[in-house]
Amino acid sequence: MKGTAGVKKQQHKIEGNLKTQPHAFGPTMKERINAGKALRETVPRTSHAKWAPHKNRPDPIEALKASDRGRLPDLLPIRYGRMCQSPFAFFRGAAVLMSWDLARTPNTGLRVQACGDCHISNFGGFGSPERRLLFDINDFDETLPAPWEWDLKRLAASIVLVTRERGLRESHCGDAACAAVRSYREHMRDYATMRAIEVWYSHLDASVLIDDAATEASKKKWQAAEDDARLQTAAHVFPRITDVVNGQRRIVDRPPLVYHPRHTEKFEKDIRDIFHRYRQSLPEERRVVLDRYHMVDIARKVVGVGSVGTRCAVALLMAAEDDPLFLQFKEARASVLERYAGKGRYENHGQRVVTGQRMLQAASDVFLGWTRDDSGRDYYFRQLRDMKMTIDLAQLSRQDWMEYAAICGWTLARAHARTGDPARIAGYLGKSGTFDRAIEDFAIAYADQTERDYALLLKAARAGRVQTRSERAA
Repeated sequence: MKGTAGVKKQQHKIEGNLKTQPHAFGPTMKERINAGKALRETVPRTSHAKWAPHKNRPDPIEALKASDRGRLPDLLPIRYGRMCQSPFAFFRGAAVLMSWDLARTPNTGLRVQACGDCHISNFGGFGSPERRLLFDINDFDETLPAPWEWDLKRLAASIVLVTRERGLRESHCGDAACAAVRSYREHMRDYATMRAIEVWYSHLDASVLIDDAATEASKKKWQAAEDDARLQTAAHVFPRITDVVNGQRRIVDRPPLVYHPRHTEKFEKDIRDIFHRYRQSLPEERRVVLDRYHMVDIARKVVGVGSVGTRCAVALLMAAEDDPLFLQFKEARASVLERYAGKGRYENHGQRVVTGQRMLQAASDVFLGWTRDDSGRDYYFRQLRDMKMTIDLAQLSRQDWMEYAAICGWTLARAHARTGDPARIAGYLGKSGTFDRAIEDFAIAYADQTERDYALLLKAARAGRVQTRSERAA
């Protein structure tokens, strides 16, 4: 089924299948599994293997330039400079293009709260409010209710691209993608058998990386990454990213990626205004904590690849001389999925991002909130780098890489099971590897497409159609 109309038509068919045996508490797990299995008749699992660019596919460069509207023009050369670094870097910045492509691939009509930009670098460790180090999805700018297949296909394609970038054999590319999909399928079946509240409470501790490591060397490497993550708190990074200037604590400029803009007074006034509005989006008990802090400095910050050019900044707040808090806020624009999956229920895109994050993550930042400025731009706030676990994908051994891909597939299954129907999805996926191999084939074909699109970007940069800029300080 294709497009929004196809999704709705398929959803009606699913509901019709489930009305044959009414129960006081809805269909049984077995009935939901059977309903998912019945979808194979109209959307065969093997149909997901196919990829060919649609005859009306937009020019990739023009699609990217259209998505630049409303971004900060001075930062766009950094965006394209980052995208020119590799096919995977291009892929990270081209979610708008893949969303067009995904909307024209088969889907079952089963919807979840989708991540929307589900690539392998958007997973990692972070600190829960209870100060546990969790492993989860960590980017939700594009989140929206959408077909579950879209996230899984984007994840699998990203794994192929990174595997190629690491110089592994082509057979390993398919193996890694297949490992992620197989893990998603097997764990989705586990979630299908669990009580709804158990699914909601389920989580992955970052220690799963250590527990699943095949060798002692790998265990030590993951343990070192976990130990380092526990140091990524406001108190520990405070001396490194701030300094005292004219008697005032200031965020250190590292242009062009961290900087205080010209017309600082107006910039700070605008930020303070939206900060007070953001505060109202927090539960009252969290305002009590936030109100102990006072904003002392604000600087613009360039983050990610797809986000470059959107308005993003970091604020330093202090409750005492040795009691800092860093908040990062980002502009929230319409999801790239919106045109194909339908608009979300929230008028404020900051609220869309925040609510989607709370739905998908096992635990979320206590200072997560949203607001809107006087120009109608939406934003969301969260803590900066709170126990962020940095994972260098290029340094993983082949075995570690396969295991990491599988853990990401497991993580995505857990997230989808929270907001979708795991029994129906599990019924469709089945117990065999048929679906795994289909997505493997799709991922390889779409990675090939990404490499062709990437070559077009390099050509456009040489021709001056897009401007690129080095990130070295001027």
